Amino acid sequence: MNERPRTLLDRFFEHTRGPLAARAYLRYKPSHGEPYCDITFGAFGERVREVAAGFARLGIQRGDRIAIVSESRPEWLIAEFAALALGAVWVPMFPTLTPQQIHYIVNDCAAKLLIVSNDLQWSKAQKIARECPSLETVLVLSEQARIAAAEVRVLRMKELAGLTGPVADFEEEARTASEDDIVTIIYTSGTTGNPKGVMLTHKNVMANLEGALAAIPPLTERDVALSFLPLCHAFEHVAMHFFFYRGMTVAFAESVETVADNLLEIRPTIMTGVPRFYERIYGRIMRMREKMPPVKRRLFDWALAIGTQNGRSMEGKRVPILAWLLRPIADLLVLRNIRARTGGRIRFFVSGAAALPAEVGRAFAAFGLPIIEGYGLTEAAPVLCANPYKKLRWGSVGLPLVNVEVRIAPDGEILARGPNIMKGYYKHPDATREMIDEEGWLHTGDVGEIDREGYVTITDRKKHLFVSSGGKNIAPAPIESLLTESRLIDQIMLVGDKRPFCTALIVPDFTAVREARLGAPGEISNDDLAASETVRRAIEAELERLQAGIASFERVRRFMVLPEAFTVENGMMTPTLKIRRTAVEERYRELIEAMYRVRPVEMTSP
Repeated sequence: MNERPRTLLDRFFEHTRGPLAARAYLRYKPSHGEPYCDITFGAFGERVREVAAGFARLGIQRGDRIAIVSESRPEWLIAEFAALALGAVWVPMFPTLTPQQIHYIVNDCAAKLLIVSNDLQWSKAQKIARECPSLETVLVLSEQARIAAAEVRVLRMKELAGLTGPVADFEEEARTASEDDIVTIIYTSGTTGNPKGVMLTHKNVMANLEGALAAIPPLTERDVALSFLPLCHAFEHVAMHFFFYRGMTVAFAESVETVADNLLEIRPTIMTGVPRFYERIYGRIMRMREKMPPVKRRLFDWALAIGTQNGRSMEGKRVPILAWLLRPIADLLVLRNIRARTGGRIRFFVSGAAALPAEVGRAFAAFGLPIIEGYGLTEAAPVLCANPYKKLRWGSVGLPLVNVEVRIAPDGEILARGPNIMKGYYKHPDATREMIDEEGWLHTGDVGEIDREGYVTITDRKKHLFVSSGGKNIAPAPIESLLTESRLIDQIMLVGDKRPFCTALIVPDFTAVREARLGAPGEISNDDLAASETVRRAIEAELERLQAGIASFERVRRFMVLPEAFTVENGMMTPTLKIRRTAVEERYRELIEAMYRVRPVEMTSP
């Protein structure tokens, strides 16, 4: 392999023609319930060449924008590499976006080609095609999609091969790529206002891959990854390029709901995820513990305690000799059974996109399933920091990558500089100047600290910080993270800016509530559980327990229990699973105001 590839395409020729050509690159299920099928590196290369030829016959040229709205699937990556080879710019979108949101992005980037996956996404494209002047063609990936007449040319993937017209030399075009070429425009989630397109170059992404290589344990072509996060997510997108860079096999999970089954089928050695994924696994394990008979539960607790002491080695700390000696027994009786639920071969997980609760990280280390937590943002391509393997620091996001500088501004904001920082926002030079100062420092919008050893800790988003009516500064994220350690609380959003005290909107973990038998006997709806005084008292007791160690002005004094979760579908979360605080406050304005019209109940002594 070349020592320092310049672009994302350099490894393409090595892997698709070299020793790895006959090895499996992608594994997928054509339909639910069917066995996994493989696409080798060599076959992947041929498919990319065919699609690139089809794109060229459609008139796609260097610099043209190709947008895609699709779930993760092999064709997603085939089309992306075809676009890269032609010098086109890849514009991924979340499949949960509405037609109006897709319309905005397609017009903003002036996409020439829109790729959609299935009937649902095709129906969205059909609604907006007439209002997108730049759009010439819609390409539908699913062969089963029912295509109807539209205002633009509509093709299926297999029809690309039948197009006629001149085609440039694939390899010549690919090898002319410059490290300064824009490879993708990724639109931010847009918690407020319209999203902005983040322009990332070959140099930006390659720098991030090189930084990640130095931050995590070595991966080789023998490693296998399971992918379930959407490829349009900046975190998963760069992870997929990293896996290709290392010549690894990658399997796509059928869906979020089938991940548990797919883990057993694929038996991956590495997997990326968001904190919510790991929290749910931890919650299921803890609920399983509660159902155990007393003797078995005591055995579980003993094994977990031994595992926790051994997990100290992941933090670079000494393990007590007795715990080290007892580890094989704890492993044999309990811990290996937990690992078996993930396929039994996981070397480590990677977590990103939000803060991982320290309790969850420590528990996974105790199970023998270490989680490497990272931190970044789309504008940084996207990783800035990662917790070093065998020297994890729970509660922090780790150390800056070797090619990234991080410092704290006088107002507490985290600033970053390095070759991975974006070229800028597409068609928004003023916003770019606000984000990146004259010295090249990216203003992340996050508030945090750096300790003496260089570990970075995130306090909160700068724009989310509260100032109470009493003048107290409050960071809601750490408090929310603390309170979701309760098995009864699934989601929570604090309210308190310019208010006399903190309140909260709480979504219970309805599964845990039912298993704890807090509701009425028999079937009971989420609405009934949210209105139950028994459930309310149980949650109040959890708040009293968890808030004992925090300042009086930070404590939740009143709360409302909600029957509906915050989701992407109801507009309460972004596609990257961040709560849209403004939208939630607007929707529950009356409930919030009601909490401040009555005298607060002190749930903890001051």
